[in-house]
Amino acid sequence: MSITIILLLVTCAVSILCFNNVNLFDRLKHYPYQEHQNGEYYRWLTSGFVHGDYMHLIINMFVFHSFGTAVEQHFIGQFGDVGGKILFLGTYLLVIVLADIPTYFKQQENRYYTAVGASGGVSGILFIYILMYPWNMLGLYAIIPVPAIIFGVLYLWYESWAAKNQNDHIGHDAHFYGAIAGIMIAIISRPAIAVEFVNKLYYEFPW
Repeated sequence: MSITIILLLVTCAVSILCFNNVNLFDRLKHYPYQEHQNGEYYRWLTSGFVHGDYMHLIINMFVFHSFGTAVEQHFIGQFGDVGGKILFLGTYLLVIVLADIPTYFKQQENRYYTAVGASGGVSGILFIYILMYPWNMLGLYAIIPVPAIIFGVLYLWYESWAAKNQNDHIGHDAHFYGAIAGIMIAIISRPAIAVEFVNKLYYEFPW
């Protein structure tokens, strides 16, 4: 079974358990104030397996499955079956953690800020896909076809703007920093992907 499917199933299981167990939900969510006061840094990881409701869970897992499968297969092609799966798993988990760290420092004195969801990790996987296939068409709002690289630029711009200007209880910081973390990990893991990305931007441009 692929790592993508395993992570999807584990995330669904933990999220559904938390829908019916408020105490478990509270113990696993990202809560910078509590993390700072009591050293509960495990929340940086566990919060990526908890969701606010079924729609939140379904959307994140749909996007994760759509792009995670392609990224996992790419890693397997580059690093072998075992190495590729380990790298994919490590990348996803590390991105979830890295995506939460900026809000930890930003909100650690705010006892009212909490966040949940796999969005940071999913953003990281999405942007690794964009590195791999910059001219593949993605659906903006699931309808309008847009090249992946254009989608990525718009996504980063919007999340950066929304983090400063929106108060909609969505973790825009985690989306933004998760995307950046995914790009950095992919390049550190295999620096050639950056050169390939630039070449694809030029040579595969749909003139």
